[in-house]
Amino acid sequence: MFIEPIIRERSKGWIEVICGSMFSGKTEELIRRLKRARIAHLKVEIFKPVIDDRYHRENIVSHDENSIISTPVAHARNILLLAEDVEVVGIDEAQFFDESILEVCSILADKGIRVIVAGLDMDYTGKPFGQMPNLLAIADYITKLHAICMKCGNIAGYSYRKTADIGQVVVGEKDAYEARCRTCFHLDH
Repeated sequence: MFIEPIIRERSKGWIEVICGSMFSGKTEELIRRLKRARIAHLKVEIFKPVIDDRYHRENIVSHDENSIISTPVAHARNILLLAEDVEVVGIDEAQFFDESILEVCSILADKGIRVIVAGLDMDYTGKPFGQMPNLLAIADYITKLHAICMKCGNIAGYSYRKTADIGQVVVGEKDAYEARCRTCFHLDH
């Protein structure tokens, strides 16, 4: 007796991480990828942490003022509740989310969803930031972007804080941060 093999549909889900310093174009790249997914008529949902209200309370906005509508969430697990019946999930400023962001991204990818995550890989002291190192470890694809050093013009991979604030999380813009190359960053630390 011939038994037909069960052919499972291949999961098309994966995790993409876009990382780099402040002003490297992470959010710009996230917005570009999400807009392209929409052009392809894919169902897209976009999320950001509630703490990031620099340019707009709801929209994700790049430093170049490109924007896309998003849903602010207080906890990473809320994404699972809000990302029903989608093909692509975008998450900005992932370094601000709690540790459950790893599980959330894995669950979504395992369901066949393309997950695109953007965030700072290092904090203002040059140390790994939040859950970003763990997200990089489980990512299927990684894009590391660089800015231009505001002191010497070389490529920059560090976010230098210009204020006296010492907390790890200080949401700011050009008034509080500038991009620095390795040499210029360490000269002032």
